[in-house]
Amino acid sequence: MFSVTSEPLSIEEISNKVVRPEAGAVVTFTGTVREFTKGKRTLYLTYEAYASMAEKQLKRIGDEIKERWPDAMTAISHRTGKLGISDIAVVIAVSTPHRKDAYEANEYAIERIKEIVPIWKKEKWEDGEEWIGDQLEKSAGIPEKEEIR
Repeated sequence: MFSVTSEPLSIEEISNKVVRPEAGAVVTFTGTVREFTKGKRTLYLTYEAYASMAEKQLKRIGDEIKERWPDAMTAISHRTGKLGISDIAVVIAVSTPHRKDAYEANEYAIERIKEIVPIWKKEKWEDGEEWIGDQLEKSAGIPEKEEIR
């Protein structure tokens, strides 16, 4: 239900993990690599993770969702490695009996991923690259890696 992989992600495969008869809604968030960020043209992204800890934290997010939305079922997969424009980086699927809960739980999941999951991304642009740290580093007072030119 919760994975970090270097393999391409399948939206359908991940969504199917949470489909069940009592669920009236399955909300899937798919995060993809965009071409422009803050006016800079992105060539590709590289994601790195502390995989075993990241998977534990993804499961923790699933447990938190279950606590807040008891009827929810969650599956989350994040990809690592070099990803090109439009490649899928993350898929979050949440099923609940009602759509409002599924939407809220899905949004909760992506925000928590940014806060607690040890996954880092390097953005490669035409004129340089930069590691983008996670919220955990920021809250711990660890400075972001400097831009490389």
